[in-house]
Amino acid sequence: MDITTALFFVFSAVLLGSAFRVITAKSTVHSALFLILSFFSASCLWMLLKAEFLAITLVLVYIGAVMVLFLFVVMMLDFESTAVRESIWKHLPVASLVGALIALEIAAVLMGGFRGVENAPEIANMAQLGNTKLLGIEIYTNYLFPLQIAAVLLLVAIIAAIALTLRGRKDSRHQDASQQVKVKKADRLRIVKVAPTVEAPSVPAADKNEGAA
Repeated sequence: MDITTALFFVFSAVLLGSAFRVITAKSTVHSALFLILSFFSASCLWMLLKAEFLAITLVLVYIGAVMVLFLFVVMMLDFESTAVRESIWKHLPVASLVGALIALEIAAVLMGGFRGVENAPEIANMAQLGNTKLLGIEIYTNYLFPLQIAAVLLLVAIIAAIALTLRGRKDSRHQDASQQVKVKKADRLRIVKVAPTVEAPSVPAADKNEGAA
């Protein structure tokens, strides 16, 4: 057994153990931290497969951005997971069956892709391009249309999230540029003719006392 195989078994064991602790940990924050460990172990497995781009993407996107958001939301909401933990064992048979089916589907897809790869004559030339360049060529040629669909779905999700969280406050003041452009002078200024009034001059108090004397 070489060092690569040993590291593969080590990271795989850590990945499976941390993934199991994600759903069995009592604290929600601990579950999120175990999920970070799972992502890191999966990234190490990608590194062993010489897929450096996928490994660093997993670290930067999921561990560096998504999980930080998860921890922020968990700590802000103070989510009570007691009722959720109690229902885990109730739904365990169905969840195990669904997990096994998903694992079989992934294995069928991956095994179908690995067949005949060793005998392909262009493998040696493709290996010289690098994983990142090959991934970009594959995505933007054979999978360009699914990529555009995924981008549109993400855009719709962003707009929907903003629309759902946007709440108009009654006490907030804002300007409407369209109404400001349409306004006319008669709407803002009105000239009113007022009749003049003449006030009698006031008499000082000292003059009043002299007149009384």
